[in-house]
Amino acid sequence: MKTITLEEHYASPSFIEGPGKGLKENAKNFTGPRANLLEQLCNVEKRRISDMDSAGIDMQILSLTSPGVEQLEEKEAIKVARESNDFLVDAVKKNPTCFAAFATIPTISPEKAAEELERMVYDHDFKGAVINGHVQGRYLDDKFFWPIFEKAEALGVPIYLHPTQPPKAVVDTYYKGFAPNVSYMFANAGWGWHIETALHVLRLILGGVFDKYPKLQIVIGHLGESLPFMLNRVDNMPPEMTKLKHPVSYYLRENIHYTFSGFNFTPTFIDLMLQVGVDRIMFSADYPYASMQEAKEFLDKLPISPADREKIAHGNAEKLLKL
Repeated sequence: MKTITLEEHYASPSFIEGPGKGLKENAKNFTGPRANLLEQLCNVEKRRISDMDSAGIDMQILSLTSPGVEQLEEKEAIKVARESNDFLVDAVKKNPTCFAAFATIPTISPEKAAEELERMVYDHDFKGAVINGHVQGRYLDDKFFWPIFEKAEALGVPIYLHPTQPPKAVVDTYYKGFAPNVSYMFANAGWGWHIETALHVLRLILGGVFDKYPKLQIVIGHLGESLPFMLNRVDNMPPEMTKLKHPVSYYLRENIHYTFSGFNFTPTFIDLMLQVGVDRIMFSADYPYASMQEAKEFLDKLPISPADREKIAHGNAEKLLKL
């Protein structure tokens, strides 16, 4: 069975020396399974392909690791995005059967971001873009950012909305007051990342993004960032209240796609599948932050039909990304 994973991370030299400096510094203290994290992020050649082969992964769709460029000032964001994309072009050219890519775009400058997305799609066959959450506290339902959505819809490519830490005011209000390491994880991978991304998706819907750009497709990870569990509840905001063309749940089923990204939890998967259907679910491992081997084993053991497993493993990704 062919396998394609969609939330697989890399780090470019410009990222490591820029917004990824903190990651580079913290990596010195990593132990256990994450001892080689920085090396794994930066390697998009033999080492990574060897790991993929060992786990039974045929192709990764690569995207710049968090925090991306969303918290940078405009000049640096443009520079890091372009340099990271050019770095990735070379990796994909060398191993086109193993890698495809999502573009990094300078979200803080929407016109430049749209231009960079167009460059990467037209010139280098990139499959979409990745955006790491809010942009210095501004959310993408702000019409300031809509040139990005207009371009993505026109190009027929999706945007992968990856989590980022909530704005500082939210972190200070909701997540502080515990031991530093507890507060950090509470605000990030332990809870805050996922609620933040779910909130962001709902803002896109309520802000009218999908009524304006009905063909736009957004991808989110972690089996839906808690949204499937709340999918019926959000319709307590009906169209007569929201002034949208459809109920909120409609957009979650028609404009959003969902990947695993390390959430190897069968009950959570079943809820997602029952809520949105198999055609909107795609495989991912969240490498190198999570194990490709464990992700593949989870996929193989899911209580679904062989036909549905094939769709999740590769078919849905091939259709959405035109692979």
